[in-house]
Amino acid sequence: MKLKLVAAFAVLALVFTSCGEKTDVVESGTYQGTIKEVEPEKTEIYVETADGKTLELYFTDTTTLTRDGNTVEFSELEEGQNVEVQVEKTGKRLDPISVIILE
Repeated sequence: MKLKLVAAFAVLALVFTSCGEKTDVVESGTYQGTIKEVEPEKTEIYVETADGKTLELYFTDTTTLTRDGNTVEFSELEEGQNVEVQVEKTGKRLDPISVIILE
């Protein structure tokens, strides 16, 4: 029984520290910032806004990604790029509607 309890705590600790990023939830809207991290296997990015907030954005099937007005692949995203993101707040989650690579 003790082993199961220890294993359960270990799994919970891993879940809560898997990313290690402190993220913020903002209102629906458009924000500009810099990509802090790209996680291709999850189609997820972390964007730091000008006011120091970190947005955790999981791309959906409907998220658009563009550069210079042209649709591009997720693989075009890199840490350090400036982006403009339009997000929709759904509960405590932010859904990216569009991401524009600004450089």
